[in-house]
Amino acid sequence: MDVSADSIWLATAAVDMRTGIDGLSLHVQQALGRPPCDGTAYVFANRRRTRLKVVCWDGTGVWMCLRRLHRGQFIWPAADEASWQVSAKQWQWLIAGVDWQRLSAPAPAQWRL
Repeated sequence: MDVSADSIWLATAAVDMRTGIDGLSLHVQQALGRPPCDGTAYVFANRRRTRLKVVCWDGTGVWMCLRRLHRGQFIWPAADEASWQVSAKQWQWLIAGVDWQRLSAPAPAQWRL
């Protein structure tokens, strides 16, 4: 999915994937303290991290998309914060199922080129 939002925020707490646009918008307001119609893509995951829901306001309406992995899990940030902002590059790695948090980590000390 090519998210053309101003920014992408991951909600770190798991949500029930049966929750619809209204419930997720309420979660954005109450749990994240952000306006749901600000041009930001808000991403939610289930407890097992095998499904993602994206909610994004495009100026005329709200989009909600679902992505499911058949094997493995999405790599999700720790719940230290209520939400976590990711870059477009990190987003592409995340939805591919790759550990996007390691992209900016330094190489192990024993590695030599």
